[in-house]
Amino acid sequence: MTRRRILVINPNSSASVTAAIDEAIAPLRIAGGPVIEVVGLAEGPPSISSQRDADSVVMPLVSRVSRDDADAFVLACFSDPGLHAVREAAGGRPVMGIAECGIFRALMLGERFGIIALSPSSIRRQQRMARVWGVDNRYAGSWSVGASAAETAGADIRGRLIEAGRALVTQYRADVVVMGCAGMASHRAAIEEAIGVPVVEPAQQAVAVAIGAVLLNA
Repeated sequence: MTRRRILVINPNSSASVTAAIDEAIAPLRIAGGPVIEVVGLAEGPPSISSQRDADSVVMPLVSRVSRDDADAFVLACFSDPGLHAVREAAGGRPVMGIAECGIFRALMLGERFGIIALSPSSIRRQQRMARVWGVDNRYAGSWSVGASAAETAGADIRGRLIEAGRALVTQYRADVVVMGCAGMASHRAAIEEAIGVPVVEPAQQAVAVAIGAVLLNA
């Protein structure tokens, strides 16, 4: 019997970010579970830092999903670019956005969530997300680290990520912190230990939801 497969797509073209996502979801590759494949998007920009960047990958994502036979898909960018268009292209197969899954997981862990953001333009998109999803009353705010997605995958930025997480807790009164870029994945445990509140890595959460959807045919 052919094992079912989940395709995780990093919508930017950064190989280091794709590698960080692949490493983050490794614990979810369980015996007897779906095959989990992580790929980048060659047509994507090096980093999705603006709304224009996010919009530019919608049709390439639609094309990639429409020609793939995976049982479920994860869009591994915190902008959830083209989420609804990709769901149409998937023809009823589950499509998970990491921001949607990460934020709704955070709501289960605390009363107020904050987001570590890449840039000021990322913050504006996150504010819109919270408003559109009706969770702005529990959104403490976002704190920018002023970095690209590729930079967040490296070791040098960890201190800045910890500072941002600590500011969300002490200044914005967040009791859960969400990592606002899939490239940050390898830093989750260190940030959580340093700031003393739960830290959500959204790619892991989205893949976990996708596994459940595939195994339950839901």
